[in-house]
Amino acid sequence: MGLEELKHAVIDGDQERAIDLTQSELEMGTAPERILQEGLIAAMDEVGRLFECGEFFVPEMLIAAHAMQSALSLLQPRLAAAGVQAVGKVVIGTVKGDLHDIGKNLVSMMLKGAGFEVVDLGADVPPDKFVKAIDDKAGIVALSALLTTTMPAMKTTIDALVEARVRSRVKVIIGGAPVTQAYANQIGADGYAPDASSAARLAKSLLDVA
Repeated sequence: MGLEELKHAVIDGDQERAIDLTQSELEMGTAPERILQEGLIAAMDEVGRLFECGEFFVPEMLIAAHAMQSALSLLQPRLAAAGVQAVGKVVIGTVKGDLHDIGKNLVSMMLKGAGFEVVDLGADVPPDKFVKAIDDKAGIVALSALLTTTMPAMKTTIDALVEARVRSRVKVIIGGAPVTQAYANQIGADGYAPDASSAARLAKSLLDVA
């Protein structure tokens, strides 16, 4: 019952309740991984579904994601102590010249809600910073652009990954208002996501995570 309540608190964006329920589950001895899977990840899966069927919009997604993030912050030390591994690691950022980060932040939170470790480089990120952030655990690089004028920086970043000989180690996904699947194909990205919910799903499919 408690984990179902937690799930609904996150879906409703009730940050305080999500924190309280997470704390009480931990105090009752519920395994951190179970709280993550049945409470937080299950909630964000449902939030994604509600968004895709038009019942939720960006504000509702953001509120739910913030509630999830607060509960996850409480849970993370316990997950680490229990040796629970993330389903994968994503390096994300808005490309050089573009200062927009609301969409990128939402994608970052949805990825965390799907069980990924996320390294968020912020906005206006030069190609070499993406390159430096790639380590042995990184499986995905996610690039965001909200301006047509900064879209070419996505291609420049992919070229930098190739030049640094790390391109073969990661999948590159791109997104943002002016970005399309055709553009992803054109610049050699591995995938395109039109919104935060589909970005999390795409990341899971590219890394073959259930």
